[in-house]
Amino acid sequence: MTRLDSNHSDRSDETSNRPVHENPWVEGIKTIALSAVLAFGIRTFVAEARYIPSGSMLPTLQVNDRLIVDKVGYRFSNPGRGDIVVFSPTDKLQEQNYKDAFIKRVIGLPGEKVEVKGGKVYVNDQALKEIYVEDKPAYQYGPVIVPENSYLVLGDNRNNSYDSHYWGFVPRENIIGRAVVRFWPPERVGSIQPDPSYAK
Repeated sequence: MTRLDSNHSDRSDETSNRPVHENPWVEGIKTIALSAVLAFGIRTFVAEARYIPSGSMLPTLQVNDRLIVDKVGYRFSNPGRGDIVVFSPTDKLQEQNYKDAFIKRVIGLPGEKVEVKGGKVYVNDQALKEIYVEDKPAYQYGPVIVPENSYLVLGDNRNNSYDSHYWGFVPRENIIGRAVVRFWPPERVGSIQPDPSYAK
């Protein structure tokens, strides 16, 4: 009896120590669900991919360029002049039925005076050295004062960009993040710098 009980006990221990394998379908669903949660979390709070649908940022960004947008940096600092930002449509743009995010370059910071004249952009009466534009702006604009907690943004393709000189300023809360890396096409992969030697 003792021997039989012992054998029975050994078999029970072996059974309890065996790994339990879930149904492959259940494992697959769990993996997909976890991946979706992580992807959603990263896209919502950290970074996301965007593509360029128009030529308003030529020559800096080409049509169909794919970018990574940093959504964390602006939690700790404010947009700076020269940053290329992605933002949700302003109230005025929403009234015109725009729903997709825009991408433009920050030119005017809160409280600054901005004016476009004679083919140049002036901030606080100082002309910006803009080496990145497609063409000099062929329009006059301002002078205007950028409101508190707002930004004036322009496309690098100045004469073919629907931007602040048409519809006004971008509230800080509308800014989603900053374009930091181009990952497609392969021959144009690299970081996106605010660069453009602005007048100091």
